[in-house]
Amino acid sequence: MITTEIRQRILEAVKTNRANYPSDAKHAASLGITTSVYSSVKNGQTDRVLSDANWISIARKLGVSLRGEMEWKAARTPTFEYISAQLETCQSGGLSAIMCDLPNIGKTYTARHYVKTHPNAVYIDCSQVKTKLKLVRKIASEFGVDSKGRYADVYEDLVFYLRSIECPLIILDEAGDLQYEAFLELKALWNATERCCAWYMMGADGLKEKINRSIECRKVGYTEMLSRYGDRYSSVVPKDGKERQRFLIEQARIVAKVNVPEGVDPATIARKSGGGLRRVYTEIEKLKRQ
Repeated sequence: MITTEIRQRILEAVKTNRANYPSDAKHAASLGITTSVYSSVKNGQTDRVLSDANWISIARKLGVSLRGEMEWKAARTPTFEYISAQLETCQSGGLSAIMCDLPNIGKTYTARHYVKTHPNAVYIDCSQVKTKLKLVRKIASEFGVDSKGRYADVYEDLVFYLRSIECPLIILDEAGDLQYEAFLELKALWNATERCCAWYMMGADGLKEKINRSIECRKVGYTEMLSRYGDRYSSVVPKDGKERQRFLIEQARIVAKVNVPEGVDPATIARKSGGGLRRVYTEIEKLKRQ
């Protein structure tokens, strides 16, 4: 059962997310609802306009938790600053890049935060849309393009839309999970939107290994795709073991500093976490529940 309180939180997220779309119609399409229903929701009507299933779907798309979660503030860690700067550069110049680095350093959080504050930027979790069809339909739906028709029509409509709007950016997280056909389709989409759309691929070392291995095996499409994404893998974490650990602990301390309860030493939380940001969240959550 979706309570009134949860509906209000989802409604606030809808209002915030509206700034990222050129029209109410596009925003409604991205949320999977009709324009008439969208108008009612936008005007504050939450009773009997949407089913619980629709509310859950919108909450999922906008990252609204259905259970109470503690407030989490963005911390300007080196990873946050580095990826944000890369995303800004890519989006403003219609460029593409690949980020391959350690997991649990804040890549996904930074990408999601960027999308919330920049129009025409979308975030795609490729681990949830591994096939060519699911991937392209998901990208289309995020931009508010009809994603339910014939695949060929969805593809053409998406390309047309990306070439029509100002500075679109598509962030592909967990890109190493994509199937081979999906990688080939990304190359085709890049070709069709060259200089009109920016692409940013993210993953851990597995993504880098997958691309390099495919290139060594002369698998069709990978050499061309890497070339389109800048011919290099960017990273932020130092390679040296001692420097890497200091970097991770310092990042954890920065995140803890802006989120710990008053009177708690952020350095202590950072040491407990071992530099892992998910552990930082868990440790702070335990403190706030006491």
